[in-house]
Amino acid sequence: MIKQKFVALLIIIISIVALKSCSKKTLSVASVTKSTAKIANTQPYLILISLDGFRWDYLERFKPPNLSSFANNGVKSAGLVPVFPTKTFPNHYTIVTGMYPDNHGLINNVFYDYQQDKIFSSRNRETSLDGRFYGGSPIWIEANKADLKTASFFFVGSDADIQGMHPTYYYKFDNSIKNEVRIAQALNWLRLDEKDRPQLITLYFGDADSAGHRFGTDNEEELNKAILEIDTNLGNLFEGVAAIGLPVNIIIVSDHGMINQSTDKLIPVESIQNDDLFLAIDNGSMVNIHPKKEESVDSVFQYLKQRETNFKVYKTAETPGFEYTPTHKNWGAFQLIPDEGFYFANQPRIETLIKNNVTTTGVHGLDSKHREMHGIFYAKGPAFKKDYEIAAFKSIHVFPLMCKLLGLEIPEFIVGDINQIKEVLKDGY
Repeated sequence: MIKQKFVALLIIIISIVALKSCSKKTLSVASVTKSTAKIANTQPYLILISLDGFRWDYLERFKPPNLSSFANNGVKSAGLVPVFPTKTFPNHYTIVTGMYPDNHGLINNVFYDYQQDKIFSSRNRETSLDGRFYGGSPIWIEANKADLKTASFFFVGSDADIQGMHPTYYYKFDNSIKNEVRIAQALNWLRLDEKDRPQLITLYFGDADSAGHRFGTDNEEELNKAILEIDTNLGNLFEGVAAIGLPVNIIIVSDHGMINQSTDKLIPVESIQNDDLFLAIDNGSMVNIHPKKEESVDSVFQYLKQRETNFKVYKTAETPGFEYTPTHKNWGAFQLIPDEGFYFANQPRIETLIKNNVTTTGVHGLDSKHREMHGIFYAKGPAFKKDYEIAAFKSIHVFPLMCKLLGLEIPEFIVGDINQIKEVLKDGY
């Protein structure tokens, strides 16, 4: 009897297995692909690309074929207006937070932080990776909070532990990694299974910035070489994204432009330094002054006023260039602003340029009223209008646009305004 029951049970088990096997065989590979694609197409995908130092007029001047086609067939602006100071770290971070430096705290590439009693430097890995310096909530953090996957092959702040978080996938900044590797990784991220695939990817390329600094903005040969190289990389990215077939929106920005600087108009910062009276933090286009003692503020101001040569000293709240009244303590009490055509640099740097017979370099950081400081905004994808041009707008408005594209709520604490840029979107978005 027991044997008969065992045989009956065995027959039932075999029948169930057979039914499951038949069920799997009826679902073809084509069906799986179609089903997966349908699910994937309901997800928003966005690639944010920064071309550091790519000035607003480079597209027309050098006509890189892939980027030109991208911009002319999608959306392009007459320029992207950076925040002051027009430096790399504050402007990249403004783009991904929708806030002014005074609010997000990353006020310059180098600055003194009172709370930590430490100098932040973009070149110091100890500080640049420290999330305590980064306020606001960058786009990958907002996406993470909404349970979206995110990825970054470089962007200011993406390798720092902001709010104790990073993008789902990210790399610590290493500019020696070739652009081809960055592009390949971005495409591989898009090829991941849906459950692992990032909805947001950020990429950074510094070629135009490096060429501009080294050769100035009038060296057509060297600038063209750098721009065409990155254009080839972008062409490979565009082609790869199209082949994958996902509905990907791509935004291309730059943090600032570039202007020529005569090396005979560089002001040695050592000429104004006085370690007994104040701490001076030099960023070229401005020097932050932090008096050593509160009671010495007036004397420090008078000391600097007496030494005004090719620069002006301003109380921080009265400094030209800001679109708002700066109040963040880390600015310091005073700002030294070079006269037009002049720029601060340390003496060893000046001596090296003279020794190498360099007469012109490229710089940035100036008031954004200078057209040369303006960057770029180009966009293309299923959410964007085609062959559409928009006037130059402020970089703080890019963040709410990205929130819109990713289906995220736009935080109330930001300065950026979606209404300033939403005209670039197709109806229904």
